[in-house]
Amino acid sequence: MATRRAFLSLSLAARLTGAAQSLLDLPPSRTGVRFAYGAGEFQFAELRVPAGAGPHPVAIVIHGGYWRARYDLMHIGHFCDALTAEGNATWSLEYRRIGNPGGGWPGTFDDVRDGSAYLEKVAGAHRLDLGRVVAAGHSAGGQLALWLGKQNAARLRGVVGLAPVADLRRAWDLKLSNGAVAEFLGGSPREVPERYRAASPADMLPLGVRQRLLHGAKDDTVPVSMSRGYVKAARAKGDDAALNEIPGAGHFELIDPRSRAWPAVANTIREMIVGG
Repeated sequence: MATRRAFLSLSLAARLTGAAQSLLDLPPSRTGVRFAYGAGEFQFAELRVPAGAGPHPVAIVIHGGYWRARYDLMHIGHFCDALTAEGNATWSLEYRRIGNPGGGWPGTFDDVRDGSAYLEKVAGAHRLDLGRVVAAGHSAGGQLALWLGKQNAARLRGVVGLAPVADLRRAWDLKLSNGAVAEFLGGSPREVPERYRAASPADMLPLGVRQRLLHGAKDDTVPVSMSRGYVKAARAKGDDAALNEIPGAGHFELIDPRSRAWPAVANTIREMIVGG
């Protein structure tokens, strides 16, 4: 587990110097092997495969960034490395975002659907077990992972939402990230109600797939109250859904393998893969 040891060394060094380095400020991780699932510049995924004969379980990883072009998949690379070191293949999706040609509604959704489906084309050559696939998304990527769960409920063992923007109407009400939801969907819930019904996980319930949400109790980017309300609504609609609130954690600790939140995240993904 050399990758995990490297993260622990970084964490120890940060504690000793008293200057914990933000995940976003770390040097980028090694990139995975890239596969184009479409013709566009941002229509690709990175595959990381663990050692061993396989077949390997797979986590489809969807990064966040409030769907905006300036945030790409590089910042979630350390998360993917750590999951791969623990024996999981990772399929990290890039997609068109706000500011990219074709990004937002509906192009971002098309990319997540097409990029996830492309996994089937590489599974055989890379010893991937398509019977053990989960989707994991952080922040805005959590919204996309939950959306994907509704589309592919029969093919996924579950969805792990890490501080997900699970209720787009609520996110619009709160004007999160300076109105990112209206940019993403092209208007308010009153102006484009059909888009909110088709895109917001809270509007799409029940999803018909197991859902495990983790959320930092001190998250000031996506409020933990959103996950509380979402899980309550999901369970009321009959979904197998649960929330693990992580005391003391903020927004990015959930994708930082150096953080105290990491064991809960890794264990949740492991349990979702193992579960039937």
